[in-house]
Amino acid sequence: MRGMLAAEARRLANTVIWSWDGFRAAWATEKTLRQWTLANVLSAALAFSLDLTPAERGLILALGFVVLAAELINTAIEEVVDMISPVLDPRAKKAKDCGSACVALAALAAGLAWVAVLLG
Repeated sequence: MRGMLAAEARRLANTVIWSWDGFRAAWATEKTLRQWTLANVLSAALAFSLDLTPAERGLILALGFVVLAAELINTAIEEVVDMISPVLDPRAKKAKDCGSACVALAALAAGLAWVAVLLG
């Protein structure tokens, strides 16, 4: 049992390390990730400065993380597409455009949440 717990702890530690490595790599090369992170910091500051319910604040913060996750997925798609298809290909464009649309939809959801919270 102890060996199994140690293996799971190592696996969890590796997952955290690999996730942090991925975020750092994207941060270093992706201006849009840095921009969305700044937008999320500002959004969180506003969420904590306004008189919001815990559920409203949680929704705003969670959707901010969804936008960042979508941006990381988009970055991963772009990197893989660029590696596999260095020449222009309509399928490569479609994959990249779909990744971008994922970010746009997540950002729209976050924006709509703000509208609902502020008008509700």
